[in-house]
Amino acid sequence: MTALTITHIGGPTTLVELGGVRLLVDPTFDAPGRRYSFGWGTSSRKTTGPAVPAASLGRIDGVLLTHDQHADNLDDAGRALLPSVPVVVTTVAAGRKLGATGLAPWETTKIDSLEVTATPSRHGPSWSVPIVGPTTGFALRVPGSPSVVWISGDTVLFPGVLEVADRFTVDTAILHLGKVQFGLTGPARFTMTGRDAVALCDRVKPRRVVPVHYEGWSHFHEGRPQIEAAFPPGTLTWLTPGEPTTLA
Repeated sequence: MTALTITHIGGPTTLVELGGVRLLVDPTFDAPGRRYSFGWGTSSRKTTGPAVPAASLGRIDGVLLTHDQHADNLDDAGRALLPSVPVVVTTVAAGRKLGATGLAPWETTKIDSLEVTATPSRHGPSWSVPIVGPTTGFALRVPGSPSVVWISGDTVLFPGVLEVADRFTVDTAILHLGKVQFGLTGPARFTMTGRDAVALCDRVKPRRVVPVHYEGWSHFHEGRPQIEAAFPPGTLTWLTPGEPTTLA
C-alpha cells in the first residue's frame, strides 16, 4: 500500500494525503462554544476547536464531504472554504445543493489520479433517514493498488456498510464513531459504538483501524476509553490532533 499520511484536525475533519493527492474530509473550522441545531428539536455544542486552522492547510486537491446537513461535518467556516477547492465529492443531494460532484453508493469518480468510490452509510435507525438525511462514506484507491483506504462516514452498523467487505480489500479504515445520541430520541444511536466497530472490522478485516469523530461535541456518548475497551489491545491507531501521522 502507498504511504498514507493523516492529520486529524478535529471531529471528522482529517487531511488525508495518499498517492500525492491531498484531500480534506468534512471541513469543520468554527471556534468552539456554539450550539448548533441538528433538526427535529435536537442540538449539540461544539466543545473543541480545530487543531489546525484552515489557513495553514496548504494545497487541497479536493474535499470529501460525507454530508452537508450537520454542522459537525460541515460548519460555517468549512462551508466558506469549499469555493476555493478544485473539486468537492459528496452525496447526490448535497451535490445538487452545492454544485458539487454527487455520488450514489458504489459510484466512482477521480480526483487527480486517485479513484474515489462512494460507500453506503446510514446515519441512524432506518426510521430516521427521512429526518436525518443522506450520508456517504468513501473508498480511496491509488492506481494499481489491490486495496483501499476507507472512510466510513457517519453511519450505524447495517447491511449496507457491511457490503464494503464484499467489494474491497481495506488496508486502512478511518471510522466515524462516538455513539451519537440525543435526549429527544432516547436510546436511538446515530453513529457506531466501539462494539459496533468491532463487529464491522470482523467483517471488513482492515489491516489498520483509525478512529475519528468521537470527541469535540456534546452529542458523543463514547470517547476514547470506551472505544479502546471494545477492541483487543493494540488494535487501534490513535491520531494526535494537529500532528501529521504517516502510516506505511
